[in-house]
Amino acid sequence: MLVDDVRRLLLGTFVRPPEETGGAPRVEAVYAYAVPHPSGLVLLDTGIGAADEETEAWYRPRRIPLDEALGRHGWTLDDVHLVVNCHLHFDHCGGNPLLPGRRVVTQRTELATARAGGYTFEPLVEGATYEELDGEAEVLPGVHVIPTPGHTEGHQSVAVVCDDGSIVLAGQSHDQASQFSADVLAADATRRGHEQPLPAYPAWLDRLRAFDPRRVVFAHDAAVWVPED
Repeated sequence: MLVDDVRRLLLGTFVRPPEETGGAPRVEAVYAYAVPHPSGLVLLDTGIGAADEETEAWYRPRRIPLDEALGRHGWTLDDVHLVVNCHLHFDHCGGNPLLPGRRVVTQRTELATARAGGYTFEPLVEGATYEELDGEAEVLPGVHVIPTPGHTEGHQSVAVVCDDGSIVLAGQSHDQASQFSADVLAADATRRGHEQPLPAYPAWLDRLRAFDPRRVVFAHDAAVWVPED
């Protein structure tokens, strides 16, 4: 498997309202990622789930069915072997009910929060076959789940080690690739000779970068982070 074999799946769009953007409404994409692992297809996230009337009116989502998105690359739902949800908000786990019996990897903290109510939509969460993690784990050979709390306490990302390098599926660790780039610059600032005060960056960033990724990709941004030459 090569880095280029990992595919981005567009699973829909929604409109983030001015109350959340601090300015004008913003249309955002919802991306999942498909990894053709030798054990079977691995998905990071499954799309926008059904919500209540209030949420539908607030975000105005337009969905692309998971089976349709997979079909564009020659896959079906039956090809899916493993799901990793970066977190369990309704725009990331919406296709989980379409995959009964498949392992769904989540941090224990994230699942407990989702089940406590007022966080996501329960039908999207219940009924799945969860593998609950308490931290980092290699869930398949070369597929590493890394806790990346911030957007939610139980948020996680995936580093995939390929034959020609690695790719990080960051999920919503950052809303935009430019934010990830800013954190990388902050992490390297001391090495570059900058003195304090300097901006803080997440402690887990060093762990993601330890995989020396050729690319880092995101759940709501089509832009891709690549390292400096």
